Amino acid sequence: MRRSLIGLLLVLSFSSAVNAFTGSQSCQGCHAEEYDLWRGSHHDLAMQLPDENTVLGDFDNASFTYNGVTTRFFRKGDKFMVNTDGEDGTLQDFEVAYVFGVSPLQQYLLPLSRGRLQALSIAWDSRPAADGGQRWYHLYPDEKIDFKDPLHWTGTYQNWNTSCAECHSTDLKKNYSATSRSFDTQFAELDVGCEACHGPGDRHESLARENRLDGAEHGGFPTALAQRGEWALAEGAHIAKRTAALDSNAQIDSCGRCHSRRGTLGDYHYGAHLLDTHRLALPQSPLYYPDGQILDEVYVYGSFVQSKMHQAGVVCSNCHEPHSLQLRTPGNAVCAQCHVPARYDTARHHHHEAGSTGAACANCHMPETTYMLVDPRRDHSMRVPRPDLSMVMGTPNACNQCHEDRDAPWALAALKQWGVQFRDTSTHPARAFQRIEAGDTRVVPQLAQIASDSSTAPIWRATAMEALGTVGGRDALQTATRILYDDDPLLRASTVRALEFMPPQQRIQLLDHLIDDPVTAVRMEVAASLAGVPLDQLPPEKAAQLRALFDEYTGILQTHADMPGVQLQLGIFYVTRGDAPAAEAAYREALHLNVQLIPAYLNLADLLRSQGRDDEARKLLLQALEVHPQNGNTLHALGLLETRSGQAELALQYLQQAAELETAGTRHRFVYGIALHDLGQPAQAVEQLQALLRSVPQSEEVLLALTNYSAELGQRENARGYAKKLTEIAPGNRNYQQLYQSLAGP
Repeated sequence: MRRSLIGLLLVLSFSSAVNAFTGSQSCQGCHAEEYDLWRGSHHDLAMQLPDENTVLGDFDNASFTYNGVTTRFFRKGDKFMVNTDGEDGTLQDFEVAYVFGVSPLQQYLLPLSRGRLQALSIAWDSRPAADGGQRWYHLYPDEKIDFKDPLHWTGTYQNWNTSCAECHSTDLKKNYSATSRSFDTQFAELDVGCEACHGPGDRHESLARENRLDGAEHGGFPTALAQRGEWALAEGAHIAKRTAALDSNAQIDSCGRCHSRRGTLGDYHYGAHLLDTHRLALPQSPLYYPDGQILDEVYVYGSFVQSKMHQAGVVCSNCHEPHSLQLRTPGNAVCAQCHVPARYDTARHHHHEAGSTGAACANCHMPETTYMLVDPRRDHSMRVPRPDLSMVMGTPNACNQCHEDRDAPWALAALKQWGVQFRDTSTHPARAFQRIEAGDTRVVPQLAQIASDSSTAPIWRATAMEALGTVGGRDALQTATRILYDDDPLLRASTVRALEFMPPQQRIQLLDHLIDDPVTAVRMEVAASLAGVPLDQLPPEKAAQLRALFDEYTGILQTHADMPGVQLQLGIFYVTRGDAPAAEAAYREALHLNVQLIPAYLNLADLLRSQGRDDEARKLLLQALEVHPQNGNTLHALGLLETRSGQAELALQYLQQAAELETAGTRHRFVYGIALHDLGQPAQAVEQLQALLRSVPQSEEVLLALTNYSAELGQRENARGYAKKLTEIAPGNRNYQQLYQSLAGP
């Protein structure tokens, strides 16, 4: 007899009992109020078994057509069924195993072989019909995704076990087998239960039964999450402050486990720093705008830790009731907990009619961006609208996100009429991040200042440190040597990444004290950074310490061997370690998991080329070009390959295409210019580099190439002008001074 889904749930629950998770119902007796608030919350309804009450979508023989495939939703007895295209593209029947989420949309998990649960990309819009809801819709309406695409519902990136389960269940054990490419995923509780946040409750229950809770650390739980604190208004103040400094980030780190753009490292450690079990995405392109506003779907944590609220000691539960997940109070009242309404909830402050959308604090300071077509998310960086930055950088601002029929100059003029003046438009930190991405190294001192400023949010300091690392040099090194000893693990991890410009032997001297860092994410970065250090050249004790670190690194990554990006990461590590067979296997596994993963093609082709297997590398790159014909990186790699093969004309064709496609960065355009020179077209090289210089007028490498090539062509005056510019950009560089002097003579 087929095992029922309820029976399966019971098996999964009992199988996790050894982890001392007792289930949310065991909390109800003593914590009835909190339990009742949790019931019906988005956490409680994060994942449910399908039945008449939990399934919101229309399964009454409804149909939806996408990309030539008509999917049908129907009932078979008490089962909810979907007839749609499967892994081979043919129409098949699938039983809904679980419903996923509740509002503003609901997805459905369908089972595939090898223990996989997949999220169907056709979702139910659960909003009221008056708001455009009560319909089936596709999450990628503007793309044509078929069964061969990894974004197809049967593909890697729609896999529940890998991408969804950790944040929709309690005490998840993914249990992936790389040899069989299968899952035996288990969980203690189907949804996001009490213990998902508080940790296993067995010890707490035991202490309660024995009347020994008084004096027990954290009440027997592995962590305490009650960091809401007490707030008070000083005489004459308009904003309340904590009566005692926040001494723990346990609460926001607990929330950040799921409410952040991050990658999982290993089993979750309750009460530990978020970076002990996760990697955190920084406010960088393409996830964020240069000023830190949300762009891609980054959730909340990475925005909130940028904010002045976070720096003031605000935690999630100051604004949100942590069990119901609702705001503490409705509307502007949630801000009025700390911000005196007579000062801030008034037309003198917001300049809008009371009760209007413009009078809502959140609409100006936390504008919404809609993801998954129907799900608006608020930016939790809580910033002042900056139409001046919109004008010079193209970043959004809340004024024009509401007044869509107006432009940024109009918004800026309106603010000026209200007496709002921005005097840091040219020096705003966001400008530095935008300019360094464009190759303007003049902002290096400002980035060094941001990275070193202890009053700046650590996430911005870390971002500045990584930006410095892309340039290297004295400023980066001097800043890094200080921050490597910072108490914040995010700063330490980012600084390790920023030191890639240093030779490995110097890196090990700088990073020696971090080999046994208490935070996993830092150790992982150290392992990747020191992978190229020859162990046989180190003292035996140090070599053994590094070998253990490398084993930890690969061990953690192997637990996520189902993820194409992790296989790519493993491949890079093995290449650096000199283990070519392991690297090749990892790259090929990455491509098996995602046939469209261009970086895996490029890295594998480079590995093959380094082994003299140019024909295989060429074939692989041409396959990548079939996947993505307009990929500049692939065209660039083919150009370099043909350059080495002596196919000058073909090489220049590829390099030119790559240069013409480049919209971010300068590498492809610069290399094309160099190739033109090296392959016998110096005049065309100068023309190409002159065009590039107009985009990056402060680029030293472009100016240096133009100096040399112009002199070579007898264009001495032009060469002298480029050399003079180099001396102005880097007045301390003696080589530039000597080059200029050599061109200044008769």
